[in-house]
Amino acid sequence: MPCLVVYDIPDDRLRAKVADLCMDYGLDRIQYSAFVGQLNKTYRKELMTRIRRLVGRKAAKIQLIYVRGEDWAQRIVIEQEDKRKSKGE
Repeated sequence: MPCLVVYDIPDDRLRAKVADLCMDYGLDRIQYSAFVGQLNKTYRKELMTRIRRLVGRKAAKIQLIYVRGEDWAQRIVIEQEDKRKSKGE
């Protein structure tokens, strides 16, 4: 099932560890603190348990949002590169 993991973690080292963990689960980075990918229920629970252990008592806001397939298919994405930049810049 498609899921989105977003987080706000002030500690740089902890933030990097959470990002590595998301990548270990096959999620793709779509923003600096946002990952997306397919995870079944078991892996969603396992990932959040591991993140919770990593975070411990440090400040963090982490959300894992799963989306039904038909709703995911309805998402709107705008992704483009800046065409105004010249090759020499």
